[in-house]
Amino acid sequence: MYISFYHTSLAFEFSFTISKGTKTHQEALVVAFKKDGIVGYGEAPAIRYYNISVQQMMDDIKSIQHHFKNIDFNSSTNWWAFLKKLLPNNSFALCALDMALHDWKAKIEQKKLFQTFSCEWKNIPPTDYTLGIDSIEILKEKIKHHRFPIYKIKLGLGDEENILKAIHEISTSKIRVDFNEGIDEKRFYELLPLLENAGVELIEQPLSKANEVGMEKLYATTSIDLFADEYCVSENDVEKCVGKFHGINIKLTKCGGITPALRMIEKARRLNLKVMMGSMNESTIGTAAIAHFLPLLDKVDMDGILLLKEDVAAEILFNENAECLEPKGFGLGIEISQEKLNQFFVEEIQII
Repeated sequence: MYISFYHTSLAFEFSFTISKGTKTHQEALVVAFKKDGIVGYGEAPAIRYYNISVQQMMDDIKSIQHHFKNIDFNSSTNWWAFLKKLLPNNSFALCALDMALHDWKAKIEQKKLFQTFSCEWKNIPPTDYTLGIDSIEILKEKIKHHRFPIYKIKLGLGDEENILKAIHEISTSKIRVDFNEGIDEKRFYELLPLLENAGVELIEQPLSKANEVGMEKLYATTSIDLFADEYCVSENDVEKCVGKFHGINIKLTKCGGITPALRMIEKARRLNLKVMMGSMNESTIGTAAIAHFLPLLDKVDMDGILLLKEDVAAEILFNENAECLEPKGFGLGIEISQEKLNQFFVEEIQII
């Protein structure tokens, strides 16, 4: 039994800016789990403001390699709980491993990943295309090159009025807004009439995750759906979103992978919260994992592969309505470009 590590660094088509910073490349850890002649792939991007590097993920996984002999590979609930105890402070590494094991197990069972969730490929929500914070000229250029029925706009560094006006001048597409905790209450209420008049369909995390009282006020004030992102990281955070948000945006990397994400969805449904799953600029590997959740979601932001200029795999396709087509193969249902992936190879370790 082996695990191979790949430290990828994939370029964006355009530099990508949110209220927390700018990047031109997305670094990530890709793991390949090899057992019984089958390979399962997992991915976790390195996000600077969460202080988890690719090296840290690799080091943490290598530190537990001798424990793999005790893992129950027949049950995702069991393997996730076991790995969580070994990696209590690194949900990113945990996500990569959990995703790889899900891919591997579904391939062993000759099932598409979503079939292991006991759901059918129907009621697929369209993805949005994210417009990072940029000059109005560049935002217009992005829209010109990528015509989508929904745009998610990153705001929070000012000039929101002119940005929304400019986008409406060249597009009639639906708009979602993501502040990434980038504004305060005063600024939100100043912008609210503009956001409502612009027909914004949802707003992600406007205020700091620490401002719970402020979110309760916003929730009681606006007619626009508010979705928790930074405020809802793990399955333990779902319940506290009630009365502050209309829905949650699940990130596989932040919550620790596919296994806890399924529980977060189940809990959100019980609490009458809407469910969205979001991208952290994963390649096709991580994006494919998001795709298999689509029948369970109300909204999705799986545009990482649309923002990147290069990739290490293929076969995530969209129709003209930005709806993802059903994956063809077993597991994640993707085709790995081994030649491209090998450019990022770091090492292979034997775990049993």
